[in-house]
This record gives sequence, C-alpha cells and structure tokens, in this order.
Amino acid sequence: MSLTEDIISADTASAQRGAIETRQVTIDGQLLQVAIRHGDGRAPPLLLFNGIGANWELAKPFLDALTGTTAIIFDVPGVGGSPRPAWPYRPSTLARLAAELVAELGYAEVDVAGVSWGGGIAQQFAHQFPKRCRRLVLAATAPGFTMVPASPSVLWKMATPRRYTDKGYMKSIAADIYGGAFRDDPSLIGRHAAAMHGARSMGYFYQLLAMTGWTSLPWLWSLPQPTLILMGRDDPLVPPVNGQIMASMIPNAELHLIDDGHLFMVTRPAETAGLIEVFLADESRQATSSTLLSRTTSYLRDLVPTSGGGHQKS
Repeated sequence: MSLTEDIISADTASAQRGAIETRQVTIDGQLLQVAIRHGDGRAPPLLLFNGIGANWELAKPFLDALTGTTAIIFDVPGVGGSPRPAWPYRPSTLARLAAELVAELGYAEVDVAGVSWGGGIAQQFAHQFPKRCRRLVLAATAPGFTMVPASPSVLWKMATPRRYTDKGYMKSIAADIYGGAFRDDPSLIGRHAAAMHGARSMGYFYQLLAMTGWTSLPWLWSLPQPTLILMGRDDPLVPPVNGQIMASMIPNAELHLIDDGHLFMVTRPAETAGLIEVFLADESRQATSSTLLSRTTSYLRDLVPTSGGGHQKS
C-alpha cells in the first residue's frame, strides 16, 4: 500500500514547466521526501538516484538545467527529508521502493539515471524492472564492489558522512575526492557545501551496507536498455576505467568522457543535461538483447587496442 501525503511546496499548485515540486510520499510504510521537476510531458520522466549521503537539493543545478524533461528524485531512507528505515536494505529493496513510488505517481515507464552510489541502484532497477525502464544513464559510477577502486586515501575520506556535517572539512577535502573543477574554483566547493544537509550517520551506514558485496558484473550483459555512460576524466573517486568496463559489458551502451571530475553533474549541469536529453530523445535507439557468450567475446575484443574507435566518445 502507498499513500501520497500533502504536498509541501509552494510550487505545487501551478505544476509549471521547469518548477520543482516537493512532496512527502509514503510507500509500504516508508516516508520519502520526493522532488519532481516538471517538464513538457512528451516522454517518460527521468528517475534519478543520487549519490551516497546526498539530499535531493544537491542535484538542483542539474534539475534546473533540464529543458523539456520531467524528473523525479527522492531522498533515500535515512538521508535528507526521508527518515531512517526500521531495517537495513539491499539495492533490490530500494529498486522495488522506487518502482512503487513511480507507480504511485502515475507512471508505467521511466528513464532511469544514477550518479555515483546511485548508479548502482539505477543498474539494479534496470535489471530488476526491465519493462519499466526504457533507457539508462550511468554517471560517475561503477559495477559495485568489483570496480577498479579509488586510492586508499580517497576511500578513507569517504568512509564517514563528516563532509556532509562539517562544511569546513568538506572544503578541505573536496578537491582530493572530487577532482575536476573543484581543484581550481574554491567557490564551487562553498556553493556545494551550502546545499548539503541531513546526512545522518546511521543512514549513511545503511547506504554503505547496502552495497556491501553487491556487483552488477554477472548480469550487465543482459541489460536490454540503450545506455549512456558518463565519466569524468579527472575523477579520483570512480576512475573512468570503470565506465569502459561497463560500456564493454552492456549490449547497447555508449561511453562519453567529460573533462571534469566526479561531480560534473553539479559543476557542468548544462553540458550534462544536454547530453542526457539528446540521448533520451534519440528515437533511433532501441532495446537490444544479447547472450553472455556474445558479450564476453565483445568485452575481450575491446580489451585489445585498435585504431577503429569502439563505443567511446569524448
């Protein structure tokens, strides 16, 4: 059972294109803080899964940069405006929660995007609900614990939610963990830190626990959705080679490298939104199925450098 609560944003009544409406929605007893960016309604909405410890407001620069796309994002239980769940959860649990939320909002099909930690949930959603997921966008993410990892010093800085609760600490480590534009423009760090709130220690721990032992590598070959993979060239947290691995395994995937760091959706929102909206609007892209043997063969072939290109764009 699910129940949509009273809308709490002043923008709600108008539902004007480009306006961001916030709602509190209860799904199977779990209260969720939900934000909806209203578009033109011509295509399925974009369901966006945020990064670890991130409240939905951190994605606002990207949401504001969209043109005609309707977008849905919610705070994961234990983060931002969504209270902590009674029990820890797995990616499959969160994917089911998101599917029920989408249905409650009146949509039978969505495009799905995930950034960083949320990219794992996006992959799980596409795998678990292939008929509800039309297209898939993976940004600055990896195939789970089987990823090519960041350096130990970067991973150590990510082990706690301190950067979300201590803005001074965030400013001191942002360049090291996010790279890209954060290395050169301190004002970006300040604006990003100002939008952060609500990351609670137990909620953050639940997010870390959810991904423990999870990997998508055994079934990436089976994803039928056209997939756009976006990676930052200077990403200390998720090295771009992870995008190359996923692009080699997913049947209908395109890899695009962006000259920025881990948070290019925040530092280059217009560029990122443009790439995604062009991809979502391309009617020539259709679902593609494959066999495990064919994807393994393709993956091994892509490991051998050639002069002919491949999936990658830059």
